Amino acid sequence: MIRKTVSNVTEALSGTKDNMTLMLGGFGLCGIPENAIAELVKQNIKDLTCISNNAGVDDFGLGLLLQKKQIKKMVSSYVGENDEFERQMLSGELDVELIPQGTLAERCRAAQGGFPAFYTPAGYGTEVAEGKETREFNGKMYVLEHAFKADFAFVKAWKGDEAGNLIFKGTARNFNPCMCGAAKITVAEVEELVPAGTLDPNQIHIPGIFVQRIFQGERYEKRIEQRTVRTR
Repeated sequence: MIRKTVSNVTEALSGTKDNMTLMLGGFGLCGIPENAIAELVKQNIKDLTCISNNAGVDDFGLGLLLQKKQIKKMVSSYVGENDEFERQMLSGELDVELIPQGTLAERCRAAQGGFPAFYTPAGYGTEVAEGKETREFNGKMYVLEHAFKADFAFVKAWKGDEAGNLIFKGTARNFNPCMCGAAKITVAEVEELVPAGTLDPNQIHIPGIFVQRIFQGERYEKRIEQRTVRTR
């Protein structure tokens, strides 16, 4: 049995360096790889291109990397809730590529599945389609979008085993599954790491073949994930 476990987040990020393209799972602050982001901040890796639905908030998530000017380009769908993101974008300090949310997910899935490109109707007739190939299918126009090319994908799951099999919890699944296997190296951080063979195969969302490294994260703040119970 192949074990994908690494001892800590520092080992998990081995090989990351300046000017790389990174995928980071999560939606808003839900399901983000908190430990990996904190380590990127700590190592002060710069000039990064980050592919993520959004960039967190000013003092959490990818907002921490923006504070230290470690990101040169964001490839995202939503850029609200972050004043520093807005300031850097409007001042020209940060290159931003805005993509329709479904297209962002599909460009991840295309990379995951080994497809170089795909046609989508999203964005046709807008600036999203500028400079891109378009084609008509059955009387409807489509835009050719290319799969992402990333060096690392950092994802966060609820539970995983030593072989890299992952289970996500609720809406924290979001962009994480489609980023697994969509980069040269996928690093998964989990809240609970168990021995291989422990997980029910019918409950696994992502098989270990899509994961190269896995480790148990520490001190998850999970600002947006709140437990709500009924008043007795």
